[in-house]
Formats: sequence, C-alpha cells, structure tokens
Amino acid sequence: MAKKITLLGSTGSIGTQSLDVIQAQGYEVYGLAAHSNVSLLFKQIQQFSPAVVAVVDDEAAKKMRTLLDGMANAPKLLCGKEGLEELAAMPQADIVLNAVVGIAGLPATLAALEQGIDVALANKESLVTGGYLVTETAKRKQARLLPVDSEHSAIFQCLQDAHSAKTLQKILLTASGGPFFGKTKAELQHATRQDALRHPNWSMGNKITIDSATLMNKGLELIEAVWLFGLPPEKVQIVVQRQSIIHSMVQFADHSILAQLGVPDMRIPIQYALTWPERVPGPAPELDFTKLSSITFDVADEETFRCLAACKKAISKGGLAPCAANGANEEAVRLFLEDKISFLKIGELVEGIVESENFAGSYTVQDVYECDRMARAYVLEHI
Repeated sequence: MAKKITLLGSTGSIGTQSLDVIQAQGYEVYGLAAHSNVSLLFKQIQQFSPAVVAVVDDEAAKKMRTLLDGMANAPKLLCGKEGLEELAAMPQADIVLNAVVGIAGLPATLAALEQGIDVALANKESLVTGGYLVTETAKRKQARLLPVDSEHSAIFQCLQDAHSAKTLQKILLTASGGPFFGKTKAELQHATRQDALRHPNWSMGNKITIDSATLMNKGLELIEAVWLFGLPPEKVQIVVQRQSIIHSMVQFADHSILAQLGVPDMRIPIQYALTWPERVPGPAPELDFTKLSSITFDVADEETFRCLAACKKAISKGGLAPCAANGANEEAVRLFLEDKISFLKIGELVEGIVESENFAGSYTVQDVYECDRMARAYVLEHI
C-alpha cells in the first residue's frame, strides 16, 4: 500500500522537489501546507488531491478559501500557525516531511512527533532551536527523525551498517563554500544581495542561499549533526568540497572513512528519507564520473565567515545559545535581503548575541520562543 505523506512547506524549493519524488514513487499526499503562495498551492491541490491543506498567512488563507469554495471535492482548509500544527499532528499520514523555513517549523515537528509520527526533517531549525525537546519527544514517542538535508542524509546513509556505526569517531561535514569562497573581509565589504544569491551548485530559496554564503548554514548543520548523531561538536569537522559531489563522510575507530557521493540534487536525500530503509529508482540523475575533472577539499574560513565560528561557540555553550544564534541570523538575513544591513554585519550580529549571555540550562518550548524574540530584538537594537 502506498505511503501517505503530509508535506509542510510544499511551495518552497524543498517542497516542490519533494512532490517530484512523491509523484515518482506513487505515494499519496494526505496534507499540504504553505505560508502564503496560494496560486502554487492551489495548483498542487488540483494535481495531488490532498484531504487537508493549511495556509499560515491570514490574508492568503482567505484567498484560498475563496478558491476552494468553487472546487468539487475540496480539501479541508486549516488556517494560521495553529492550522499548521493541527495538520502535522493528523495521524492519517505515515510520515510528515517538514520543509518549513525557520523556527516556524519547530511546533509542527513537535506536534507530529508527539503523535508518534515519523518526521522527515528538512527544517534544520527544529533541532537548532529546540534540539533537546525534539530528540526527547522522538525518543519518548518512539518516532523516527529522518534527515533530509543532503549532508545529514549522507551521514545517515554511511551509518546504516549498525555494527560499524557503534565505532563512529568523527563526522566530516562537507560545505560547498558558497558564492564567496576564498574572499577576504575587505573583498566582502560591499557584497550585494544579488552577489550572495548566486550559489555555484545548488538551487535553493533565498534565506538558505544567504546562509550558505555566510557559512551560517554549515554552522546550523553542525548543531543539527550533534543532535542527530550524538557526537560532541569537536568531533564534527567542516570540510569545504567545492563541487558538492561528496555530501559528507564519517570516520570510524580504525580511521576508515565512508563517504556518500551523488549529483547535487536534493531529490536524492528527500527520496531516501521517504523510502528508507529501501533504495528504489527515482527522478534524480546518476553521477557520471567520466565528466568529473576533479574533487577538491579545503578549510572553512571562520575568520572571515563569523557565523560558523558563532555556531560552534553556541553549541559548546549549550542550552538556548543555538536558538539565540538562529533567531539573530533569521532577523539579520531578513534585513540584508531588504538591503538594510551589509553582508558582513550578519556575522557580527550572530556572534554578538552568542557572546552576550550564558544561555545554559534546561528549557521549555516557551523559553525557545522568548529566546528567539530576544535575539531578534538584539539585532534591531544593534544595527
């Protein structure tokens, strides 16, 4: 029987590629959710016939209600943040794929896990902001967290040999280096929005593309790897792999290293999360080694790209420090995309919030939201 999938963030880059995979595998779409892209969501509804849809933005939800009023066999419409959580918690789905951008994805991740539903996680902020809460809930409810990020999927794939996985010694987390690899601070003084959005290998949404340019994305992934795979941060090494062919590697006790390779196509990790533990044909092309001129490695420049250094400091501090770093980054990236701050200012602000307080100790969901609010306020006070 085909799996039933609930897809959160269906109109974004990961969401649309997820629908490619779902269609290729003949899976059923139980639910779709989007923030405000009503026109694309309505096309997806017509194509995949979900039972339930959720629209977070209030004005967009009103437009969607109008469109659905004239539709035969229209899906149930849920509205607002509460609607997103309600959809995530519906037990009819076999798996919830969370591709929401930012901390907004955390409540939905927790809602699904609380119902014992497996979560294919493309929303790295769920683990960055609430790592303890997410992993504790998954363990308590015996629900699986299946990584969708290409790097974490690569690590997950390399650890499928359970016997070898017991001797995991180090994670080698690869980074493309983004559009500014090799640039100095002086060269980045006047980097523009358009410059930062020119990623050399991947086609992604604006926010994650900026995070790749600042190396914040790699810092977030380091934090996520700590929660997913149980290694301390000093055992996660960032390696620049410019061609994005090696998606990450793991090293075992005997110093043997396994790597996962493939074309830079997000449909590969998306599909593995949905079909795990099976491997089946899919829509992504195969890697042609005869067309590879080289595979190179380099060191990530933490002196120029301060977001990465800030994230390392945040996960070492523990508690809500990663949440503060994430909140400050989300606000700073928003301002940069609006041409209100410089590119280098993003790293300064993220590092500043991490160093501003201790952040240690246990926390609740309410504490996460308060920390996020405080971090965003810090950014607005320091621009």
